[in-house]
Amino acid sequence: MPSAKSVAVAGTEVQETQFTAIPDGDEPRSEDVQSATSPLDNHGQIKHSSVHHGYDTRSGTANSTANGTPPGSGLVEASSKASASPRALSPDLLRGLLMVLQAIDHCSVSQGAWRHGVALESEADGTIVNTWNAPVPWIARMLTHLCAPGFMFLLGMGIVYFGRSRGKLGWSPWQMLRHFAVRAFVLAAINEVWFTLLLGRGRLFVLNIILLALAVNYLIAGLVWLATNSSEKALSRLLETYHPPPDDEDDAERPLLQNELGQSSIKWISMGATRWSWHIHNAVLLALAIITIAWNSWLSPHHGHCPLVTPPNFTGPTQPRSTTLGPWFDFWFLSVQYQRVISPFPPLAWLSPAILGLLYGRVTLSRQWQAYTINAGNALFGVLLMMLFVLTRLLHFGNLSEDCLRMPEQLVSPGKNQYLVSLRSILYISKYPPSFAYMTLTMSVNFLLLAFFGALPEKVARPIPTLLTFGQSALFFYVFHLMLYFCMSILVKHWFGRELDHTDPMTGKPAIGTEGQPAVIWITWLIGLAVLWPLCRWYAKFKSTKNANSVWRFF
Repeated sequence: MPSAKSVAVAGTEVQETQFTAIPDGDEPRSEDVQSATSPLDNHGQIKHSSVHHGYDTRSGTANSTANGTPPGSGLVEASSKASASPRALSPDLLRGLLMVLQAIDHCSVSQGAWRHGVALESEADGTIVNTWNAPVPWIARMLTHLCAPGFMFLLGMGIVYFGRSRGKLGWSPWQMLRHFAVRAFVLAAINEVWFTLLLGRGRLFVLNIILLALAVNYLIAGLVWLATNSSEKALSRLLETYHPPPDDEDDAERPLLQNELGQSSIKWISMGATRWSWHIHNAVLLALAIITIAWNSWLSPHHGHCPLVTPPNFTGPTQPRSTTLGPWFDFWFLSVQYQRVISPFPPLAWLSPAILGLLYGRVTLSRQWQAYTINAGNALFGVLLMMLFVLTRLLHFGNLSEDCLRMPEQLVSPGKNQYLVSLRSILYISKYPPSFAYMTLTMSVNFLLLAFFGALPEKVARPIPTLLTFGQSALFFYVFHLMLYFCMSILVKHWFGRELDHTDPMTGKPAIGTEGQPAVIWITWLIGLAVLWPLCRWYAKFKSTKNANSVWRFF
Protein backbone atom coordinates (compact mmCIF):
# COMPACT_ATOMS: atom_id res chain seq x y z
CA MET A 1 0.00 0.00 0.00
CA PRO A 2 1.53 3.33 -0.99
CA SER A 3 2.18 5.71 1.84
CA ALA A 4 1.78 9.47 2.00
CA LYS A 5 5.55 9.79 1.77
CA SER A 6 5.52 8.42 -1.77
CA VAL A 7 4.66 11.77 -3.31
CA ALA A 8 7.52 12.82 -5.53
CA VAL A 9 8.82 15.75 -7.50
CA ALA A 10 8.75 13.87 -10.78
CA GLY A 11 5.63 11.82 -10.14
CA THR A 12 3.35 10.49 -7.45
CA GLU A 13 2.31 7.15 -6.08
CA VAL A 14 -1.12 8.56 -5.28
CA GLN A 15 -2.02 11.62 -7.29
CA GLU A 16 -4.31 14.47 -6.33
CA THR A 17 -7.72 14.46 -7.94
CA GLN A 18 -9.11 17.57 -9.60
CA PHE A 19 -12.40 19.39 -9.34
CA THR A 20 -14.07 22.15 -11.27
CA ALA A 21 -17.40 23.90 -11.84
CA ILE A 22 -19.34 24.44 -15.06
CA PRO A 23 -16.14 25.05 -17.05
CA ASP A 24 -14.97 21.54 -16.28
CA GLY A 25 -12.55 21.04 -19.15
CA ASP A 26 -9.78 18.75 -17.98
CA GLU A 27 -9.66 19.73 -14.32
CA PRO A 28 -12.05 17.17 -12.89
CA ARG A 29 -10.30 14.30 -14.56
CA SER A 30 -7.53 13.09 -12.32
CA GLU A 31 -6.14 10.64 -14.82
CA ASP A 32 -4.45 13.59 -16.49
CA VAL A 33 -2.28 14.09 -13.41
CA GLN A 34 0.83 12.36 -14.62
CA SER A 35 4.52 12.90 -15.22
CA ALA A 36 6.99 11.71 -17.78
CA THR A 37 7.55 8.60 -15.70
CA SER A 38 3.93 7.60 -15.12
CA PRO A 39 3.03 4.11 -16.38
CA LEU A 40 0.74 3.75 -19.39
CA ASP A 41 -1.04 0.71 -20.72
CA ASN A 42 -0.60 -0.67 -24.22
CA HIS A 43 -3.06 1.85 -25.61
CA GLY A 44 -1.30 4.84 -24.13
CA GLN A 45 -3.89 5.18 -21.36
CA ILE A 46 -2.92 5.84 -17.76
CA LYS A 47 -3.12 2.90 -15.40
CA HIS A 48 -5.38 3.68 -12.47
CA SER A 49 -4.86 3.00 -8.81
CA SER A 50 -7.63 2.21 -6.36
CA VAL A 51 -8.41 5.77 -5.33
CA HIS A 52 -11.84 7.37 -5.37
CA HIS A 53 -13.62 10.33 -3.81
CA GLY A 54 -10.18 11.95 -3.64
CA TYR A 55 -9.03 9.47 -0.98
CA ASP A 56 -7.05 6.26 -0.95
CA THR A 57 -9.67 3.52 -0.66
CA ARG A 58 -7.10 1.14 0.73
CA SER A 59 -5.81 3.44 3.46
CA GLY A 60 -8.91 5.57 3.89
CA THR A 61 -6.84 8.73 3.65
CA ALA A 62 -6.91 11.75 1.43
CA ASN A 63 -4.14 12.40 -1.07
CA SER A 64 -1.34 14.47 0.41
CA THR A 65 1.76 16.30 -0.64
CA ALA A 66 3.67 14.57 2.16
CA ASN A 67 4.06 14.22 5.89
CA GLY A 68 0.83 16.08 6.60
CA THR A 69 2.37 19.43 5.64
CA PRO A 70 0.43 22.41 4.35
CA PRO A 71 -0.36 22.83 0.64
CA GLY A 72 1.98 25.30 -0.81
CA SER A 73 4.80 24.09 1.40
CA GLY A 74 5.76 21.56 -1.25
CA LEU A 75 7.41 19.36 1.37
CA VAL A 76 8.01 16.20 -0.58
CA GLU A 77 10.26 13.20 -0.81
CA ALA A 78 11.62 11.62 -3.92
CA SER A 79 9.98 8.58 -5.48
CA SER A 80 10.60 6.71 -8.69
CA LYS A 81 7.10 5.31 -9.10
CA ALA A 82 4.07 7.10 -10.53
CA SER A 83 0.47 6.28 -11.15
CA ALA A 84 -2.83 8.12 -11.19
CA SER A 85 -6.18 7.92 -9.52
CA PRO A 86 -9.56 7.66 -11.15
CA ARG A 87 -11.87 10.61 -11.14
CA ALA A 88 -13.15 11.88 -7.80
CA LEU A 89 -16.82 11.20 -7.35
CA SER A 90 -18.26 13.54 -4.71
CA PRO A 91 -17.63 16.84 -6.56
CA ASP A 92 -18.88 15.29 -9.80
CA LEU A 93 -22.02 14.08 -8.06
CA LEU A 94 -22.64 17.51 -6.56
CA ARG A 95 -21.99 19.21 -9.88
CA GLY A 96 -24.25 16.76 -11.67
CA LEU A 97 -27.04 17.34 -9.15
CA LEU A 98 -26.69 21.10 -9.58
CA MET A 99 -26.94 20.71 -13.37
CA VAL A 100 -30.13 18.68 -13.03
CA LEU A 101 -31.65 21.25 -10.66
CA GLN A 102 -30.60 24.11 -12.91
CA ALA A 103 -32.38 22.43 -15.79
CA ILE A 104 -35.65 22.77 -13.86
CA ASP A 105 -35.16 26.53 -13.69
CA HIS A 106 -34.34 26.95 -17.35
CA CYS A 107 -37.05 24.56 -18.52
CA SER A 108 -39.67 26.49 -16.56
CA VAL A 109 -38.43 29.87 -17.81
CA SER A 110 -38.31 28.76 -21.44
CA GLN A 111 -41.93 27.59 -21.49
CA GLY A 112 -43.39 30.08 -19.01
CA ALA A 113 -44.42 27.37 -16.56
CA TRP A 114 -44.35 29.70 -13.55
CA ARG A 115 -42.93 32.98 -12.33
CA HIS A 116 -39.18 32.96 -11.81
CA GLY A 117 -38.73 33.38 -8.06
CA VAL A 118 -39.96 32.39 -4.63
CA ALA A 119 -42.03 35.59 -4.69
CA LEU A 120 -44.01 36.81 -7.68
CA GLU A 121 -42.44 40.26 -7.63
CA SER A 122 -38.68 39.67 -7.50
CA GLU A 123 -35.70 38.37 -5.55
CA ALA A 124 -33.76 41.58 -6.06
CA ASP A 125 -32.13 43.84 -3.52
CA GLY A 126 -34.46 46.47 -2.07
CA THR A 127 -37.68 45.19 -3.65
CA ILE A 128 -40.96 44.99 -1.78
CA VAL A 129 -42.62 41.59 -2.17
CA ASN A 130 -46.16 40.78 -1.08
CA THR A 131 -47.12 37.52 -2.85
CA TRP A 132 -45.47 34.11 -2.54
CA ASN A 133 -45.17 31.87 -5.54
CA ALA A 134 -47.23 28.66 -5.57
CA PRO A 135 -45.85 25.81 -3.41
CA VAL A 136 -44.31 23.70 -6.20
CA PRO A 137 -42.56 26.62 -7.95
CA TRP A 138 -41.44 27.88 -4.54
CA ILE A 139 -39.80 24.54 -3.68
CA ALA A 140 -38.23 24.27 -7.14
CA ARG A 141 -36.80 27.76 -6.88
CA MET A 142 -35.36 27.14 -3.41
CA LEU A 143 -33.58 24.06 -4.75
CA THR A 144 -32.18 25.89 -7.77
CA HIS A 145 -30.77 28.59 -5.49
CA LEU A 146 -27.99 26.07 -4.75
CA CYS A 147 -26.66 26.14 -8.30
CA ALA A 148 -24.86 29.43 -8.91
CA PRO A 149 -22.86 29.52 -5.65
CA GLY A 150 -22.15 25.80 -5.97
CA PHE A 151 -20.72 26.27 -9.46
CA MET A 152 -18.53 29.16 -8.31
CA PHE A 153 -17.28 27.19 -5.32
CA LEU A 154 -16.37 24.15 -7.42
CA LEU A 155 -14.66 26.47 -9.88
CA GLY A 156 -12.33 27.78 -7.17
CA MET A 157 -11.68 24.29 -5.82
CA GLY A 158 -10.91 23.06 -9.32
CA ILE A 159 -8.25 25.74 -9.85
CA VAL A 160 -6.26 24.44 -6.87
CA TYR A 161 -6.38 20.83 -8.06
CA PHE A 162 -5.71 21.83 -11.65
CA GLY A 163 -2.66 23.87 -10.65
CA ARG A 164 -1.33 21.04 -8.52
CA SER A 165 -1.63 18.53 -11.35
CA ARG A 166 -0.24 20.78 -14.07
CA GLY A 167 2.64 21.70 -11.81
CA LYS A 168 3.60 18.03 -11.77
CA LEU A 169 3.59 18.15 -15.55
CA GLY A 170 6.11 20.97 -15.40
CA TRP A 171 3.85 23.89 -16.30
CA SER A 172 5.25 27.30 -15.42
CA PRO A 173 3.16 30.08 -13.84
CA TRP A 174 3.01 31.79 -17.23
CA GLN A 175 1.60 28.66 -18.85
CA MET A 176 -1.06 28.47 -16.17
CA LEU A 177 -1.86 32.15 -16.55
CA ARG A 178 -2.27 31.63 -20.27
CA HIS A 179 -4.59 28.69 -19.61
CA PHE A 180 -6.75 30.70 -17.22
CA ALA A 181 -6.97 33.57 -19.71
CA VAL A 182 -7.80 31.34 -22.68
CA ARG A 183 -10.47 29.44 -20.76
CA ALA A 184 -12.02 32.68 -19.51
CA PHE A 185 -12.07 34.00 -23.09
CA VAL A 186 -13.73 30.80 -24.35
CA LEU A 187 -16.44 31.03 -21.69
CA ALA A 188 -17.08 34.70 -22.48
CA ALA A 189 -17.18 33.94 -26.22
CA ILE A 190 -19.69 31.14 -25.69
CA ASN A 191 -21.84 33.49 -23.64
CA GLU A 192 -21.73 36.15 -26.35
CA VAL A 193 -22.36 33.86 -29.33
CA TRP A 194 -24.71 31.28 -27.83
CA PHE A 195 -26.78 33.46 -25.55
CA THR A 196 -26.45 37.12 -26.48
CA LEU A 197 -26.80 36.59 -30.24
CA LEU A 198 -29.13 33.59 -30.32
CA LEU A 199 -31.30 33.98 -27.23
CA GLY A 200 -31.08 37.77 -27.31
CA ARG A 201 -32.24 37.61 -30.92
CA GLY A 202 -29.84 40.32 -32.01
CA ARG A 203 -31.37 42.99 -29.76
CA LEU A 204 -28.68 42.85 -27.04
CA PHE A 205 -24.98 43.51 -26.71
CA VAL A 206 -24.64 41.41 -23.55
CA LEU A 207 -26.94 38.80 -22.03
CA ASN A 208 -25.14 37.47 -18.96
CA ILE A 209 -27.07 34.50 -17.58
CA ILE A 210 -24.07 33.22 -15.60
CA LEU A 211 -21.30 32.20 -18.01
CA LEU A 212 -19.77 35.66 -18.19
CA ALA A 213 -19.59 35.81 -14.40
CA LEU A 214 -17.94 32.37 -14.39
CA ALA A 215 -15.43 33.52 -17.01
CA VAL A 216 -14.43 36.63 -15.09
CA ASN A 217 -14.23 34.85 -11.74
CA TYR A 218 -12.29 31.94 -13.21
CA LEU A 219 -9.61 34.35 -14.36
CA ILE A 220 -9.60 36.32 -11.10
CA ALA A 221 -9.48 33.19 -8.94
CA GLY A 222 -6.67 31.82 -11.10
CA LEU A 223 -4.69 35.01 -10.62
CA VAL A 224 -5.33 34.92 -6.87
CA TRP A 225 -4.11 31.33 -6.74
CA LEU A 226 -0.91 32.17 -8.66
CA ALA A 227 -0.28 35.20 -6.46
CA THR A 228 -0.88 33.10 -3.34
CA ASN A 229 1.64 30.51 -4.49
CA SER A 230 4.29 33.13 -5.15
CA SER A 231 3.77 35.16 -2.00
CA GLU A 232 3.50 32.09 0.21
CA LYS A 233 6.98 30.96 -0.78
CA ALA A 234 8.34 34.47 -0.36
CA LEU A 235 6.81 34.86 3.10
CA SER A 236 8.17 31.46 4.14
CA ARG A 237 11.66 32.56 3.21
CA LEU A 238 11.18 35.87 4.98
CA LEU A 239 10.00 34.16 8.15
CA GLU A 240 12.91 31.75 7.91
CA THR A 241 15.38 34.64 8.13
CA TYR A 242 13.93 35.47 11.55
CA HIS A 243 13.52 31.88 12.72
CA PRO A 244 16.34 29.84 11.13
CA PRO A 245 16.35 26.06 11.65
CA PRO A 246 18.55 24.66 14.44
CA ASP A 247 22.18 24.13 13.43
CA ASP A 248 22.11 20.56 14.68
CA GLU A 249 19.07 19.54 12.62
CA ASP A 250 19.62 16.23 10.94
CA ASP A 251 19.92 16.81 7.18
CA ALA A 252 18.16 13.54 6.51
CA GLU A 253 15.06 14.81 8.30
CA ARG A 254 15.05 18.39 6.96
CA PRO A 255 12.22 18.90 4.49
CA LEU A 256 12.78 20.02 0.93
CA LEU A 257 10.80 23.01 -0.31
CA GLN A 258 9.72 22.13 -3.80
CA ASN A 259 7.95 24.85 -5.72
CA GLU A 260 4.21 23.95 -5.85
CA LEU A 261 4.17 24.80 -9.57
CA GLY A 262 6.59 21.93 -10.22
CA GLN A 263 9.81 23.94 -10.82
CA SER A 264 13.03 22.12 -10.09
CA SER A 265 14.55 24.64 -7.67
CA ILE A 266 14.79 23.16 -4.15
CA LYS A 267 15.51 25.19 -1.02
CA TRP A 268 15.86 24.42 2.66
CA ILE A 269 13.21 25.94 4.87
CA SER A 270 11.96 25.28 8.35
CA MET A 271 8.64 23.60 8.91
CA GLY A 272 7.53 26.35 11.27
CA ALA A 273 8.00 29.18 8.77
CA THR A 274 6.18 27.20 6.10
CA ARG A 275 3.23 26.52 8.35
CA TRP A 276 2.98 30.13 9.46
CA SER A 277 3.00 31.29 5.85
CA TRP A 278 0.31 28.75 4.96
CA HIS A 279 -1.96 29.81 7.80
CA ILE A 280 -1.47 33.51 7.07
CA HIS A 281 -2.41 33.04 3.42
CA ASN A 282 -5.45 30.99 4.37
CA ALA A 283 -6.53 33.80 6.69
CA VAL A 284 -6.13 36.27 3.83
CA LEU A 285 -8.25 34.10 1.54
CA LEU A 286 -10.95 33.79 4.21
CA ALA A 287 -10.94 37.56 4.64
CA LEU A 288 -11.25 38.01 0.87
CA ALA A 289 -14.19 35.58 0.76
CA ILE A 290 -15.95 37.61 3.46
CA ILE A 291 -15.15 40.99 1.93
CA THR A 292 -16.28 39.98 -1.55
CA ILE A 293 -19.73 39.00 -0.29
CA ALA A 294 -19.99 41.86 2.20
CA TRP A 295 -19.41 44.46 -0.52
CA ASN A 296 -22.75 43.51 -2.04
CA SER A 297 -24.33 45.13 1.02
CA TRP A 298 -21.86 47.99 1.16
CA LEU A 299 -22.40 48.90 -2.49
CA SER A 300 -26.17 48.53 -2.45
CA PRO A 301 -27.67 51.95 -3.27
CA HIS A 302 -30.03 51.55 -0.31
CA HIS A 303 -28.05 48.98 1.72
CA GLY A 304 -30.76 46.38 1.36
CA HIS A 305 -33.55 48.32 3.06
CA CYS A 306 -37.02 49.12 1.78
CA PRO A 307 -38.76 52.31 2.97
CA LEU A 308 -41.29 51.77 5.72
CA VAL A 309 -43.87 54.04 4.06
CA THR A 310 -44.95 53.25 0.50
CA PRO A 311 -48.10 53.83 -1.56
CA PRO A 312 -50.89 51.28 -0.96
CA ASN A 313 -50.37 47.95 -2.75
CA PHE A 314 -47.00 49.13 -4.06
CA THR A 315 -44.59 46.48 -5.34
CA GLY A 316 -41.32 46.53 -7.20
CA PRO A 317 -38.07 48.45 -6.68
CA THR A 318 -38.52 51.11 -4.02
CA GLN A 319 -35.29 52.97 -4.80
CA PRO A 320 -32.88 53.20 -7.76
CA ARG A 321 -30.82 50.05 -8.41
CA SER A 322 -27.78 52.02 -9.52
CA THR A 323 -24.90 53.74 -7.80
CA THR A 324 -23.55 57.21 -8.49
CA LEU A 325 -20.46 55.68 -10.09
CA GLY A 326 -22.07 55.00 -13.46
CA PRO A 327 -23.31 52.01 -15.47
CA TRP A 328 -19.84 50.58 -16.11
CA PHE A 329 -19.21 50.20 -12.38
CA ASP A 330 -22.74 48.95 -11.75
CA PHE A 331 -22.31 46.20 -14.37
CA TRP A 332 -19.61 44.54 -12.27
CA PHE A 333 -21.35 44.75 -8.88
CA LEU A 334 -25.12 45.12 -9.39
CA SER A 335 -27.78 43.25 -11.35
CA VAL A 336 -28.55 45.58 -14.24
CA GLN A 337 -31.01 45.73 -17.11
CA TYR A 338 -30.39 48.35 -19.75
CA GLN A 339 -31.73 48.63 -23.25
CA ARG A 340 -28.90 46.56 -24.74
CA VAL A 341 -27.42 44.90 -21.65
CA ILE A 342 -29.10 42.40 -19.31
CA SER A 343 -26.90 41.03 -16.55
CA PRO A 344 -28.57 39.50 -13.48
CA PHE A 345 -25.21 37.97 -12.47
CA PRO A 346 -22.72 40.81 -11.87
CA PRO A 347 -19.33 39.07 -11.96
CA LEU A 348 -17.70 40.59 -8.89
CA ALA A 349 -20.83 40.09 -6.80
CA TRP A 350 -20.34 36.32 -7.22
CA LEU A 351 -16.60 36.17 -6.53
CA SER A 352 -16.87 35.12 -2.88
CA PRO A 353 -17.69 31.39 -3.33
CA ALA A 354 -14.84 31.07 -5.86
CA ILE A 355 -12.39 32.42 -3.28
CA LEU A 356 -13.90 30.08 -0.70
CA GLY A 357 -13.29 27.23 -3.15
CA LEU A 358 -9.60 28.18 -3.35
CA LEU A 359 -9.34 28.05 0.42
CA TYR A 360 -11.19 24.74 0.58
CA GLY A 361 -8.92 23.20 -2.05
CA ARG A 362 -5.81 24.27 -0.15
CA VAL A 363 -7.10 22.83 3.11
CA THR A 364 -8.19 19.49 1.63
CA LEU A 365 -4.75 19.04 0.08
CA SER A 366 -2.95 20.16 3.22
CA ARG A 367 -2.34 16.81 4.84
CA GLN A 368 -3.14 13.12 4.93
CA TRP A 369 -6.77 13.50 5.96
CA GLN A 370 -8.87 10.46 6.76
CA ALA A 371 -11.83 10.21 4.38
CA TYR A 372 -14.32 10.37 7.23
CA THR A 373 -12.53 13.48 8.53
CA ILE A 374 -13.09 15.29 5.25
CA ASN A 375 -16.75 14.29 5.24
CA ALA A 376 -17.20 15.28 8.88
CA GLY A 377 -15.46 18.58 8.16
CA ASN A 378 -17.82 19.26 5.26
CA ALA A 379 -20.82 18.51 7.46
CA LEU A 380 -19.50 20.63 10.31
CA PHE A 381 -18.83 23.61 8.05
CA GLY A 382 -22.30 23.21 6.57
CA VAL A 383 -23.80 23.37 10.06
CA LEU A 384 -21.69 26.43 10.95
CA LEU A 385 -22.84 28.24 7.82
CA MET A 386 -26.44 27.37 8.67
CA MET A 387 -25.95 28.88 12.10
CA LEU A 388 -24.58 32.04 10.48
CA PHE A 389 -27.67 32.16 8.27
CA VAL A 390 -29.92 31.96 11.33
CA LEU A 391 -27.99 34.84 12.86
CA THR A 392 -28.65 36.99 9.79
CA ARG A 393 -32.35 36.51 10.44
CA LEU A 394 -32.14 37.20 14.18
CA LEU A 395 -29.68 40.10 14.10
CA HIS A 396 -30.79 41.69 10.81
CA PHE A 397 -27.51 41.83 8.94
CA GLY A 398 -26.47 40.70 5.46
CA ASN A 399 -30.01 40.21 4.16
CA LEU A 400 -30.52 42.91 1.46
CA SER A 401 -34.25 42.59 2.14
CA GLU A 402 -34.84 44.47 5.39
CA ASP A 403 -38.45 45.71 5.73
CA CYS A 404 -39.19 44.34 2.24
CA LEU A 405 -41.50 41.44 3.13
CA ARG A 406 -45.12 42.61 3.01
CA MET A 407 -46.84 39.23 2.87
CA PRO A 408 -50.14 38.61 4.69
CA GLU A 409 -48.27 37.02 7.60
CA GLN A 410 -46.20 40.18 8.07
CA LEU A 411 -49.26 42.41 7.86
CA VAL A 412 -51.03 40.51 10.64
CA SER A 413 -47.88 40.55 12.82
CA PRO A 414 -46.75 44.19 12.81
CA GLY A 415 -43.68 44.94 14.87
CA LYS A 416 -42.39 41.36 14.80
CA ASN A 417 -39.21 40.21 13.09
CA GLN A 418 -40.35 39.90 9.46
CA TYR A 419 -38.28 36.76 8.92
CA LEU A 420 -39.67 34.80 11.89
CA VAL A 421 -43.39 34.85 11.15
CA SER A 422 -43.35 31.89 8.71
CA LEU A 423 -41.05 29.25 7.25
CA ARG A 424 -41.09 30.87 3.82
CA SER A 425 -40.21 34.21 5.38
CA ILE A 426 -37.23 32.68 7.17
CA LEU A 427 -35.98 31.21 3.89
CA TYR A 428 -36.55 34.30 1.72
CA ILE A 429 -33.15 35.37 0.37
CA SER A 430 -32.09 38.07 -2.07
CA LYS A 431 -30.20 36.72 -5.07
CA TYR A 432 -29.75 39.76 -7.31
CA PRO A 433 -27.06 40.46 -6.17
CA PRO A 434 -26.49 37.64 -3.67
CA SER A 435 -26.74 38.63 -0.04
CA PHE A 436 -24.62 37.24 2.78
CA ALA A 437 -27.74 35.39 3.97
CA TYR A 438 -28.18 33.88 0.50
CA MET A 439 -24.58 32.68 0.41
CA THR A 440 -24.57 31.16 3.90
CA LEU A 441 -27.82 29.26 3.35
CA THR A 442 -26.97 27.87 -0.08
CA MET A 443 -23.35 27.02 0.69
CA SER A 444 -24.47 25.34 3.91
CA VAL A 445 -26.60 22.94 1.90
CA ASN A 446 -23.86 22.46 -0.71
CA PHE A 447 -21.35 21.47 1.99
CA LEU A 448 -23.84 19.05 3.51
CA LEU A 449 -24.36 17.53 0.07
CA LEU A 450 -20.60 17.18 -0.39
CA ALA A 451 -20.48 15.37 2.94
CA PHE A 452 -23.33 13.09 1.90
CA PHE A 453 -21.86 12.21 -1.50
CA GLY A 454 -18.39 11.79 -0.01
CA ALA A 455 -19.71 9.27 2.51
CA LEU A 456 -21.27 7.07 -0.17
CA PRO A 457 -19.32 3.92 -1.05
CA GLU A 458 -18.13 3.90 -4.65
CA LYS A 459 -20.39 0.98 -5.54
CA VAL A 460 -23.35 3.07 -4.41
CA ALA A 461 -22.19 6.43 -5.79
CA ARG A 462 -21.34 5.39 -9.33
CA PRO A 463 -24.77 3.94 -10.26
CA ILE A 464 -26.64 7.13 -9.26
CA PRO A 465 -28.54 7.86 -12.49
CA THR A 466 -27.14 10.60 -14.74
CA LEU A 467 -25.37 12.62 -12.04
CA LEU A 468 -21.83 11.45 -12.80
CA THR A 469 -22.42 11.70 -16.53
CA PHE A 470 -23.71 15.27 -16.30
CA GLY A 471 -21.09 16.26 -13.73
CA GLN A 472 -18.26 15.10 -15.97
CA SER A 473 -19.43 17.13 -19.00
CA ALA A 474 -20.87 20.13 -17.22
CA LEU A 475 -20.17 22.94 -19.68
CA PHE A 476 -21.29 20.77 -22.60
CA PHE A 477 -24.48 20.03 -20.67
CA TYR A 478 -24.98 23.70 -19.82
CA VAL A 479 -24.68 24.98 -23.38
CA PHE A 480 -26.88 22.34 -24.96
CA HIS A 481 -29.52 22.07 -22.26
CA LEU A 482 -30.39 25.74 -22.69
CA MET A 483 -30.74 25.44 -26.43
CA LEU A 484 -32.61 22.12 -26.15
CA TYR A 485 -35.17 23.43 -23.67
CA PHE A 486 -35.71 26.67 -25.56
CA CYS A 487 -36.25 24.73 -28.80
CA MET A 488 -38.62 22.32 -27.06
CA SER A 489 -40.53 25.28 -25.62
CA ILE A 490 -41.53 26.39 -29.12
CA LEU A 491 -43.50 23.17 -29.60
CA VAL A 492 -44.72 23.07 -26.01
CA LYS A 493 -46.08 26.62 -26.18
CA HIS A 494 -47.69 25.89 -29.52
CA TRP A 495 -49.53 22.87 -28.12
CA PHE A 496 -50.19 23.92 -24.52
CA GLY A 497 -49.44 27.63 -24.25
CA ARG A 498 -51.85 30.43 -23.39
CA GLU A 499 -51.56 34.15 -22.78
CA LEU A 500 -50.47 34.96 -19.22
CA ASP A 501 -51.19 37.94 -17.00
CA HIS A 502 -47.67 39.42 -17.21
CA THR A 503 -45.32 40.60 -19.94
CA ASP A 504 -42.34 38.85 -21.50
CA PRO A 505 -39.21 40.72 -20.29
CA MET A 506 -37.46 40.06 -23.61
CA THR A 507 -40.22 41.33 -25.91
CA GLY A 508 -42.37 43.55 -23.68
CA LYS A 509 -45.46 41.78 -25.04
CA PRO A 510 -47.91 39.59 -23.08
CA ALA A 511 -46.15 36.40 -22.10
CA ILE A 512 -47.20 33.03 -23.52
CA GLY A 513 -46.67 29.98 -21.34
CA THR A 514 -47.91 26.77 -19.81
CA GLU A 515 -48.61 28.17 -16.35
CA GLY A 516 -51.16 26.08 -14.43
CA GLN A 517 -50.21 22.85 -16.25
CA PRO A 518 -47.53 21.32 -13.99
CA ALA A 519 -47.40 17.98 -15.82
CA VAL A 520 -46.13 19.75 -18.94
CA ILE A 521 -42.96 21.13 -17.35
CA TRP A 522 -42.03 17.96 -15.50
CA ILE A 523 -42.48 15.77 -18.58
CA THR A 524 -40.51 18.27 -20.69
CA TRP A 525 -37.76 18.41 -18.07
CA LEU A 526 -37.42 14.61 -17.96
CA ILE A 527 -37.45 14.31 -21.76
CA GLY A 528 -34.68 16.89 -21.94
CA LEU A 529 -32.54 14.98 -19.44
CA ALA A 530 -33.15 11.75 -21.34
CA VAL A 531 -31.91 13.41 -24.54
CA LEU A 532 -28.91 15.01 -22.85
CA TRP A 533 -27.71 11.88 -21.04
CA PRO A 534 -26.36 9.93 -24.05
CA LEU A 535 -24.97 13.14 -25.57
CA CYS A 536 -23.04 13.95 -22.40
CA ARG A 537 -21.86 10.37 -22.07
CA TRP A 538 -20.57 10.44 -25.63
CA TYR A 539 -18.87 13.79 -25.12
CA ALA A 540 -17.17 12.65 -21.90
CA LYS A 541 -15.61 9.75 -23.82
CA PHE A 542 -14.72 12.02 -26.74
CA LYS A 543 -12.88 14.61 -24.68
CA SER A 544 -11.04 11.92 -22.71
CA THR A 545 -9.17 11.13 -25.92
CA LYS A 546 -7.84 14.69 -26.17
CA ASN A 547 -4.60 15.93 -24.64
CA ALA A 548 -4.44 18.23 -21.63
CA ASN A 549 -4.12 21.36 -23.78
CA SER A 550 -7.07 20.67 -26.06
CA VAL A 551 -9.85 23.26 -26.15
CA TRP A 552 -12.33 20.37 -26.22
CA ARG A 553 -11.38 19.64 -22.62
CA PHE A 554 -12.91 23.01 -21.65
CA PHE A 555 -16.39 21.54 -22.23
